[in-house]
Amino acid sequence: MTRHVLFVCSRNRLRSPTAEQVFAGWPGIETASAGLAPDADNPVTPELLAWAELILVMERAHRARLSAKFASHLRGKRVVCLDIPDDYGFMDPALVELLRTKVPRHLR
Repeated sequence: MTRHVLFVCSRNRLRSPTAEQVFAGWPGIETASAGLAPDADNPVTPELLAWAELILVMERAHRARLSAKFASHLRGKRVVCLDIPDDYGFMDPALVELLRTKVPRHLR
């Protein structure tokens, strides 16, 4: 059985696409990523939220924005904040290590 995991940050350019790529090869996990900003490369949509079983946001502000904009689409969804600040580039080794430390416990 495949578990659908959605990673969310602001613009879907650095943190969430890195997380999507890092965990894409994990057995039993299917990943996607999206952003909450109006200019996000791949914006969060009701369809993405319906697809996701687990939603991992990078900052508390993302969880708040997600709840404010998509409250009705989050019923029954698990939303976890990873507390990863916007201090990293795409596939930055420090970001990858941080993700590998924080994410796996939520994928079990």
